[in-house]
Amino acid sequence: MHFCLRSLLSILGLPTGGPLEVEPPDPVVAVSLGGSRQLTCRLACPGHQAPSVQWRGLDTSLGAVRSDAGSSVLSMHNASLSAAGTRVCVGSCGNLTFQRTVQVLVFAFPAQLTASPVALVAKQDREVACTAHNVTPISPEALSLSLLLGGRELEGVQALGRDVEEEPQQGEDPLFRVTERWLLPGLGTPAPPALHCQATMKLPGLELSHQHPIPALWTGGVVLGLLFLAFLTRRLWKRCRPAG
Repeated sequence: MHFCLRSLLSILGLPTGGPLEVEPPDPVVAVSLGGSRQLTCRLACPGHQAPSVQWRGLDTSLGAVRSDAGSSVLSMHNASLSAAGTRVCVGSCGNLTFQRTVQVLVFAFPAQLTASPVALVAKQDREVACTAHNVTPISPEALSLSLLLGGRELEGVQALGRDVEEEPQQGEDPLFRVTERWLLPGLGTPAPPALHCQATMKLPGLELSHQHPIPALWTGGVVLGLLFLAFLTRRLWKRCRPAG
């Protein structure tokens, strides 16, 4: 039944995954800028038919391809942003043709975070900024910035916005710096738990995070400590409130 269905799809000219095996099997594969990755496509034909397998690219830099009987290996080395795009593995057994596609994403996420200000003055509201440098992609779905207090995300502070600027050109690939800003209330005493900024990159099959301590010269922080206490109280209330 499945063989007949594949034959019908082939006659109609419709692509089908069929027995093609791709490693890694994910439809979207993330590769770090300057990194390397291999995509392997295999096909086994029934009987004595000789399989034909070949990687192809769609309007993109394909990479080095090595093909032999039943398999094709696509190698990407020193990946640039131009390496992003769709790769297609096409295999055939006689007059049957099969196809699998893989979307390649190229990302940059070095551990290059900065925070400001260099000092926090007690009892004054202040703007705190966290910046991730030389990153891409920069959509909020892919890259997020947050403040951590005592190892947990700080809630209840006023968000002031997000700024994106292109980094000074250092190569052919444009990279960006992304800054998130918040307004913190004035600090007093005693000293609060450690405050950090965190950048998180989320892509299909990938989640990476970097942290950087917020430079501070304060002597304490009653208000910030109260924020932390309120944060913990809210978490406990959510866990302990009766269901329904």
